[in-house]
Amino acid sequence: MGLNIAFQMDPLETINIDTDSSFMMSLEALKRGIRCSTTCAPIGAGRQSVERNGPPLHGEARTRRHFAAGAAERIDLGRLDLVMMRQDPPFDMSYITATHMLEHIQPGTLVLNDPASVRNAPEKLFVTISPT
Repeated sequence: MGLNIAFQMDPLETINIDTDSSFMMSLEALKRGIRCSTTCAPIGAGRQSVERNGPPLHGEARTRRHFAAGAAERIDLGRLDLVMMRQDPPFDMSYITATHMLEHIQPGTLVLNDPASVRNAPEKLFVTISPT
């Protein structure tokens, strides 16, 4: 059984497949035989798990569309090998909640980018702080 990962990213219907780096990473993962799903907010919590609905991805590099997504399925994020947190904010309560929920699956599941770091040092704000 190979790697099983999820990309926490913007909805597939809204991305530019020619320039979206998360989408390009998912295509490469599919080429390498890695099972990929895509998820986007909101995250839910079960009794013992952090869950969300998301479709599995299937590569179709021969066509302009490049991907096919299966029917949405409930994913226990804590049972995955890796969650790639690649969602563009709006830095709203849904986004902040997602970062807190993703912290609960660590260290059993690797989460990249670290949820606490993206919450505590958002890239647009972090670069405006001058060193003292």
